[in-house]
Amino acid sequence: MLMGYSKPFSGETPSRMRYNILVWDLLLETWPLSGEILSLDPLQIALLVPKEHKGKFHSQTPTDMSSLKSPKAVSLSEISVKNAAPTQSYVIYKKTSHDKAITIYLGKRDYIDHIDTVEPVDGVVLVDPDIVKEKKVYVMLTCAFRYGQEDIDIMGLTFRKDLYVCRLQVYPALEKPGPLSSLQECLVNKLGKNAYPFLLTFPDYLPCSVCLQPAPRDVGKCCGVDFEIKAFSAEDPEETVLKRNSVRLLIRKIQHAPEVSGPQPHAESTWQFFLSKRPLHLKTSLSKEVFYHGEAIPVTVTVINNTEKVVKKISISVEQVANVVLYCSDFYTKTVALEEVEEKIQPNCIVTKTITVLPLLANNRVKRGIALDGKLKDEDTNLASSTTIKNGIDKTILGILVAYKIKVKLTISG
Repeated sequence: MLMGYSKPFSGETPSRMRYNILVWDLLLETWPLSGEILSLDPLQIALLVPKEHKGKFHSQTPTDMSSLKSPKAVSLSEISVKNAAPTQSYVIYKKTSHDKAITIYLGKRDYIDHIDTVEPVDGVVLVDPDIVKEKKVYVMLTCAFRYGQEDIDIMGLTFRKDLYVCRLQVYPALEKPGPLSSLQECLVNKLGKNAYPFLLTFPDYLPCSVCLQPAPRDVGKCCGVDFEIKAFSAEDPEETVLKRNSVRLLIRKIQHAPEVSGPQPHAESTWQFFLSKRPLHLKTSLSKEVFYHGEAIPVTVTVINNTEKVVKKISISVEQVANVVLYCSDFYTKTVALEEVEEKIQPNCIVTKTITVLPLLANNRVKRGIALDGKLKDEDTNLASSTTIKNGIDKTILGILVAYKIKVKLTISG
């Protein structure tokens, strides 16, 4: 099944909301008091993420991107020039190195993977020639997988692996830049001749941003895949770069699957009790295959009780399964939503009931190991989207595979 956003956030209109697909497996089971299990074939549904969510994620208290402190988020009106035409409004992210030599500007921190294409990273670097002097300025895009909380080596095993590194020299410029985006034009016009635009692209095979939620007392960097933009000054790009001569910005790569809805998920199973002439029959279905983050998931359950036993309770749970495929094959299964209904179904009765479950990160803040859609400092996020594997891509390079399943259980009197 897939999770996503159902309503636009403040400042957004429904027409600008686009969504990304997650896939959930639906598994139906009954758990009699005797410990016997009735299981059904898995069902597939989807959870979506808005394609134009402006960096805002569903939670009980959505975060205002303009209030971020690191890096500084400022309005373009603070740095843009007055044009004859109406000025387009932007929000940009600005961060300066400790030595004040370079400042990097980005228009956003979330970049969308549309399966067939990926949005490039376009921005501007402001250089102070008096401080940089004879050094060169580079911009680098890095995708890394971190297994564990810190970058440490144990018996020669590195717990951090760079999946992709792309470096570009912006100062002195080696060639004339290509066509500029409207944001780059505004920045270059305002910042002057020492502003240098850059454009970095993602290769097709890279995974999307995902991380495993640490425990409340854990410190350091968590396990997951992250992306980083780094600008630095150096005489040689291969030399060790001092922190004071560089500036880093974390970004996110988010995947949006095609908006093609599959068949309505459904499953059914029958359980024959010992010494019972007739069986217990369980059916379940979902209204659709695709759901959005923050959207309630209605699960329709039909129980045909032809036995002499009484069904006492119906339980529906949503489980997230995160499979770490790089370095190892660890599985982390966490329940992210649970609903239980005390429903007595007498012998020889048929009952149909719709029960709603709502998976939210807000209800799972303290659970360690839950997969998230990446996490930027001072910014909220959401439960990780289900992994969509592109054709011809080795899944081991994706780092962490995320899937979901819904389980339906019946508690039956002895």
